[in-house]
Amino acid sequence: MVVENHVSLQPFNTFGIAARAHRLVRVRSEDDVRALVRHPDWRARETFILGGGSNIVLTGDVRALVLKVELRGRRLLHEDARGWLVEAAAGENWHAFVQWTLEQGWPGLENLALIPGTVGAAPVQNIGAYGVELQDRFHSLDAIDLDTGEPLTLRHEHCAFGYRDSVFKHERAGARGMGLKGRALITRVRFWLPRRWRPQLDYQDLQRKVAETGVAEPTPQQVAQWVCEIRRAKLPDPAVLGNAGSFFKNPTVTPEQCADIIGRDPKLVHYSLPDGRIKLAAGWLIDACGWKGKTVGRAGVYEKQALVLVNRGGREQPCTGGEVMTLARLIQTSVYERFGIRLEPEPVVV
Repeated sequence: MVVENHVSLQPFNTFGIAARAHRLVRVRSEDDVRALVRHPDWRARETFILGGGSNIVLTGDVRALVLKVELRGRRLLHEDARGWLVEAAAGENWHAFVQWTLEQGWPGLENLALIPGTVGAAPVQNIGAYGVELQDRFHSLDAIDLDTGEPLTLRHEHCAFGYRDSVFKHERAGARGMGLKGRALITRVRFWLPRRWRPQLDYQDLQRKVAETGVAEPTPQQVAQWVCEIRRAKLPDPAVLGNAGSFFKNPTVTPEQCADIIGRDPKLVHYSLPDGRIKLAAGWLIDACGWKGKTVGRAGVYEKQALVLVNRGGREQPCTGGEVMTLARLIQTSVYERFGIRLEPEPVVV
């Protein structure tokens, strides 16, 4: 177990915000976690679990004990006529893991290509893109209870997956299940990839790729390539322009609410959901309020995609978490005043 004091977290968050951890532990094995739980100086301390740092906004130095998850490894656990059961350690890079599965001939994760972050963080957020969510491919995961040091194995029904939501985002006394926020450190995640595969091409951007290329039945690798091209065209590279990806969740409304907004704004971008509700494109709502390209302090709205907030100050003079949240609140107020819709941020604010 590697313990470091007064560690800069700027390299560990994709927004590039300058902040420090008073103490950081690099978790490279399950034994590291158990040793931490047993240690009398640390077991009672508040902890903050840090994966790839792609979904956080740091508003100051972190006084909680930061657990930097760096477990590595990936393997095929089982194969049969129905599909493949694949496992990856929590510290593995998500996109690299997706690429690896495709290289092995195991399709199913291609629509989730190029999403930043780590494998262990993926179930926490129930990441999703272009018609596929992690819960659609999830089998089970292993974790360690930070209160007791005991191992946990959770299957799909235990994780309370929702839209960018899971049991790992809720406190123990919360409304959703048992609540594992800050209590469980995920160590390994398993995915079931069915052998009977078909491309998920329902989203407009992918339909446009089909029309442009004339390829009506793309391979998994082609779908992954299209997804990467679409994401690179819309989203800035965090290594060049700091950001946390999509900053707001796409809100859902009733058909009546949607019809009311369309009556005033006929160009509203929206999608019908299986349960009858309507999902609205948060980026369109923000853009309609005139925020694209605007800046508050050194935090700004990306000029190519209004759903993304960016660090205009770079690494040398980065924006602060306070500037990011001030901008976010101004956007929320603007969208609510025009559309009556409350936007909910995706990143975790620390």
